[in-house]
Amino acid sequence: MPNLEHPVYPAATLLHLESLVPCRESQVSMLLSIFGERQQFSFPSIFIYGHTSSGKTYVMQTLLNTLQLPHVFVNCVEYFTSRLLLEEILIQLQSCSSETKQTSHVPCETFNDFVRLFKQAVASRELKDQTLYIVLDRAEQLREMEANILPAFLRLQELTDRNVTVVLLSEIVWELFRPNTGCFEPFTLYFPDYSIGHLQKILSQNHPPEYSADFYAAYINILLGVFYMVCRDLKELQHLAALNFSKYCEPVVRGEANERDTRKLWKNIEPHLKKAMQTVYLREVSSSQWERLQCDDGEAGQLKGLSAHTHVELPYYSKFLLIAAYLASYNPVRTDKRFFLKHHGKIRKTNFMKKHEKTSNHLLGPKPFPLDRLLAILYSIVDNRVAPTANIFSQITSLVTLQLLSMVDHSDQLDGPRYKCTVSLDFIRAIARTVNFDIIKYLYDFL
Repeated sequence: MPNLEHPVYPAATLLHLESLVPCRESQVSMLLSIFGERQQFSFPSIFIYGHTSSGKTYVMQTLLNTLQLPHVFVNCVEYFTSRLLLEEILIQLQSCSSETKQTSHVPCETFNDFVRLFKQAVASRELKDQTLYIVLDRAEQLREMEANILPAFLRLQELTDRNVTVVLLSEIVWELFRPNTGCFEPFTLYFPDYSIGHLQKILSQNHPPEYSADFYAAYINILLGVFYMVCRDLKELQHLAALNFSKYCEPVVRGEANERDTRKLWKNIEPHLKKAMQTVYLREVSSSQWERLQCDDGEAGQLKGLSAHTHVELPYYSKFLLIAAYLASYNPVRTDKRFFLKHHGKIRKTNFMKKHEKTSNHLLGPKPFPLDRLLAILYSIVDNRVAPTANIFSQITSLVTLQLLSMVDHSDQLDGPRYKCTVSLDFIRAIARTVNFDIIKYLYDFL
């Protein structure tokens, strides 16, 4: 017995629809109730909201296509101006009507033109006798358009006197949409995040035919146990599941274990899942590159694969700026003379070590430094003379934008900006190697 029921649509169609949208039966049932029968007037506007990868776009597309309801589906990010958006709706409307054999571009400057052209477009018999649905995905972009666009779409049924429903899909709540002048309030429907049980059920449906469903479900259970606390994005989890499954199967393929040896399978996949944990969402390497790196079990492969940041492309002087910033963050100020003056005399480390400096500076974390100290260290470590031009200062700004440096902002400071270096020791050593600079010799902690 299907969970979805509707007097108009056959049970087989609803059963098929239910299989396509797992864990979203209550939302689909609510939408079917709002839609009603094909010829009935539906609610003028519906606002559907929820976090990323909560199934909003997929459910709407699946529902409209499975029930063969006439609809227009437009992404507001792709059609980012009101004119592009309105013209795209009219072009898709032409393809909905069987009387229009070839779609043509229709110029539409204002919403008044759109209302007039919309009435002409839905004049055909099949569009006049049933509800037309206009779905605007990523609808938060409507707030960036003219002030009349959003209120007009919410009242399109009233303005055109036609059987049309506008569906807005967004990741933010309706309260952030509502204009100060007021507007027609849409029917709001919330899509909650998938729970871990929902994710287990959805991901387990994609099991390869050559393996049993229980074997793949056990793999998904391990995957979610590792990633669920840091990633609940269904698309990202599907990508990770597809990417690491071949490594999970290796002991079975080699005959070293069977499908029930969970312990052996876990020990084989654990280090690779830890590697993948470092690049969740980043997609630093392509799927094919990742598979090649999986074959490299050594330490070199780990550095090569997981730290694409260590191979970040920076201009020549930006690398030295970053090295100078790291030295300024982790070396005490009094040691600058020791490291960067040629005739400083012989100074022993124990002579100027204070009680609080017995702890490693790397354990205490980076300390802020002024701009003039950064430039002084830069001039000392670069062989060629570097003039303090606008180019150098713009590269400092770029490093802050890349979050390799952070600006320490204090409103009471009048002596210029202060910065901190935010990169790790491994990162800066990799950068220093590209310019043949031995940074360890200049770090106070390694004397």
